[in-house]
Amino acid sequence: MKRTLALATLLGLATSLFAAEIGKPAPDFTGTDITGKTIKLADYQGKIVVLESYNSDCPYCHNHYQGAAQELQKELTGKGVVWLLINSVNPKNPSHRTAAEAQKEWRELKIAATAWIDDSAGTIGHAYDMKTTPHVFVIAADGKLAYDGAMDNRPKPFGDPRTAKNYIKAAVENLLTGKPVEVAQTKPYGCAVHY
Repeated sequence: MKRTLALATLLGLATSLFAAEIGKPAPDFTGTDITGKTIKLADYQGKIVVLESYNSDCPYCHNHYQGAAQELQKELTGKGVVWLLINSVNPKNPSHRTAAEAQKEWRELKIAATAWIDDSAGTIGHAYDMKTTPHVFVIAADGKLAYDGAMDNRPKPFGDPRTAKNYIKAAVENLLTGKPVEVAQTKPYGCAVHY
């Protein structure tokens, strides 16, 4: 038991030492999307990338995916932004989605992101210290982390997210116009990631 606790403490310390940091290069990763395609962050060099920790069983995520998230995804991907959903739910958790279940959910919810990455091992989630669903990161075209935090300033699992100040949209708009990101970090809200 003591050995397990010591290992968990060391892993937590290592994660916090190497987690993504604003203004520093975003941790590179390779993952597999729900269609079996290999996705490498490095493949999107020169593009703005949005990473979203995702689990639709979380009421906060579910609320965003009543249409608001999909609209924002369409708008930003239409401007050349890459939007990657990162699902770090452990396969033993009832919220885990198989590739077939995830593809069905993608179609039913009309998700408009670039890809949904199965991160059930938690590798990407831990590299970015993803705490909640949703927890969002915006990576600038130069590969540096420009934003880390909540989707918006409305930490509620109900109501219309379109009425809130959306931090993702604001960060991307700042980057697209060559301005520094005004709000670079906020506290993420939502459900704990089920690693």
